[in-house]
Amino acid sequence: MSTVVATADRDVLLADERDQQQARALMSLLSPGGARFTAVSDGQGAEVPVPDELSAIIAQVVRAVARGHAVTVSAMPEELTTTAAAKLLGISRPTLMRKINAGEIPSHKVGTHTRLRTVDVLRERDARRRRQLAAFNELRDLEDD
Repeated sequence: MSTVVATADRDVLLADERDQQQARALMSLLSPGGARFTAVSDGQGAEVPVPDELSAIIAQVVRAVARGHAVTVSAMPEELTTTAAAKLLGISRPTLMRKINAGEIPSHKVGTHTRLRTVDVLRERDARRRRQLAAFNELRDLEDD
């Protein structure tokens, strides 16, 4: 039986072998182009189609469990403070403020406080990782020459 470890800000699902086997069996039934799930109401047995966006999330979790990976579920607010955004980006708050002032990361004011949309911060984090990987690959290519 899978184990759920709850921390202050996230839940981690540790799947056992039985869970992995069930996930692999389910994956074999799903079409490669995308999955469409249906929820069944306990009370009346009525089937309710799960929206495509949520079906994609469920399929991603099932794929991870089938591969034996731990699954982490974490809720994030729609907006972040500059301190929380800097921590998520792995940079200092002053560096974040310089990026905001330079227009590199969108932000808005709530009273006197600067706030950032979580989606914008995650987009910046992904772009930062891509730039770091590209720089690493360029350095590796130089060393190969």
